[in-house]
Amino acid sequence: MSMSVNRYETAVARYFEAWNATSDAARATAVGAAWHEDGGYVDPLAEVTGHGPIAELIGGAQARFPGHAFRLTGAVDGHHDTARFSWELVSLADGAAPVAGSDVVTLADDGRIVSVLGFLDRVPAVA
Repeated sequence: MSMSVNRYETAVARYFEAWNATSDAARATAVGAAWHEDGGYVDPLAEVTGHGPIAELIGGAQARFPGHAFRLTGAVDGHHDTARFSWELVSLADGAAPVAGSDVVTLADDGRIVSVLGFLDRVPAVA
């Protein structure tokens, strides 16, 4: 029996496309594909709503960790309109992962994200 890609995996794949989009234009397109118009993102360090603020938040994270990419760790688990998954921010140069977390996302009927509740499991010490 083959496993088909489900709506949770599709939503999470779009989410990572947005977090890993490196140009402003690509990021804006990816955020629009991943998040509902009224979608939001909240973690211990940020709380934003709407495509523009989400794209700005992602750009800021990329500026703080240049040469890194977000990667799914483990499987996406979902039921009803909710999915959870874990991730790492990985250095493309040496594979080190200074940041890791777990997110819970709620999906709209069209499969786009309405809300993200982010938890940071590992963060670098602030110098």
